[in-house]
Amino acid sequence: MGTIAEDTRWMDATMQAELVAAGEVTPRELVDAAIERIERLDDPINAVVVRWFEHAQAVANGELPDGPFRGVPFLLKDLYAHYEGQVLTNGNVALRDAQPVSSDDTTLVSRFRAAGLVTLGRTNSPELGSVPVTEPVAYGPTRNPWDTDRTPGGSSGGAAAAVAAGMVPIAHASDGGGSIRIPASCCGLVGLKTSQGRITLGPHRTESGLSVELCVSRSVRDTARLLDAVHGPGVGDAVIAPAPARPYADEVDAEPGRLRIGLLDHHPRGGALHDDCVEGVRGAASLLESLGHDVDAGFPAPLADESFTPRFMSIWATMMLAGLDVYADAIGRPLTEEEVEPVNWAQAQFASGMSAIDYANSLAAVAEYRRATQQWWADGWDLLLTPTLAEPPVRVGELDPTPDDPVAGMRRAAEWVPFTPPFNTTGQPAINVPLHWNADGLPIGVQLVAAYGREDVLIQVASQLEAASPWAGRRPM
Repeated sequence: MGTIAEDTRWMDATMQAELVAAGEVTPRELVDAAIERIERLDDPINAVVVRWFEHAQAVANGELPDGPFRGVPFLLKDLYAHYEGQVLTNGNVALRDAQPVSSDDTTLVSRFRAAGLVTLGRTNSPELGSVPVTEPVAYGPTRNPWDTDRTPGGSSGGAAAAVAAGMVPIAHASDGGGSIRIPASCCGLVGLKTSQGRITLGPHRTESGLSVELCVSRSVRDTARLLDAVHGPGVGDAVIAPAPARPYADEVDAEPGRLRIGLLDHHPRGGALHDDCVEGVRGAASLLESLGHDVDAGFPAPLADESFTPRFMSIWATMMLAGLDVYADAIGRPLTEEEVEPVNWAQAQFASGMSAIDYANSLAAVAEYRRATQQWWADGWDLLLTPTLAEPPVRVGELDPTPDDPVAGMRRAAEWVPFTPPFNTTGQPAINVPLHWNADGLPIGVQLVAAYGREDVLIQVASQLEAASPWAGRRPM
């Protein structure tokens, strides 16, 4: 036996909770072990940028709720996840300097606490969560534990890097265009984007946008058990996903039956797709066939629609402008151009030039796209299998703006992440499963997409894949 920090480093959250329940370790010992790992491992990675270790130790010493993850160390993303009495900076330099303290928990954070998780601090996030890498001016870039010259993805890159490096077993993440699935793919993790309305965003955010929140984890069972602990509407929610028929944990190792799965192994709009990603998705298709499923070429026709990107970006840019208003409320004054990263300032300026009619037309176009895309599942398909990304993890700095073009990185990002944003638009659940590593040792994820409200099917099939091709033994460091 080694130290608790080393003995528990690669255990998933479920196993760590079982140790606490059995009296083999205390919550304080698990928290101290995670703190030791963060202090030892984070210097080259830069995943944990806001730390409240003494608070976490005090929580661990107290009367923790008897939830499914009692005593398990946890990290919150530094984006919109208010935790009463602690700082939230949203990856912005002005908020980092002002250090605004949250006056309440978001509903989801209160559910994390009720599950028994002990939060040690915040993980790095790009400002406003606007790009699929994690390189904010406020804190500098987070690096991928598998190759520190590469990005861990974004916007939940700090969360994914911390879990992949073995600092904590599970961490909060959010996804407005792929921000759970992208870093899960880059870091070799499980990343479930839930259905819109599955988990409340209350009381501060609207559930009618693009984003959802949950986690990145090392195991399907951890994701399922956390979803059981936190799903459900909040007061006043207008979009509420249908309740599950049984606990999501019961779907782990459950037999899904013979499913009809569509395979998309090329870029739907004619762009480039890296050979590593083709190999990964075709290998997943073969594995699914070996498990008894029918896999055939096929995907929803709207995914090939060239008009999707401008529809999505109109909504996305409006979210950036609204986000700056949230920041202004936090510090009591409007932010200046010098306090906002160029890509976000440019998007906000674009959105400020839109009329109410422009925005209403964008919403109508998105509704049309959502219905047309979901029809594919209604017509008899169970799942869609795609690469999660069009290339392996890009190098740190590759998505930087240029001096004369603040949105150059966004265009580069669109080439890299064509497979994830559509399902934020449609509101469907999708999961990254870490099935493939390339010759350079970099994780290459695949994405499975289910019909609206069918997280149960995703958990069943992801669990099948995990049993058939285990990834728990793959470690970057």
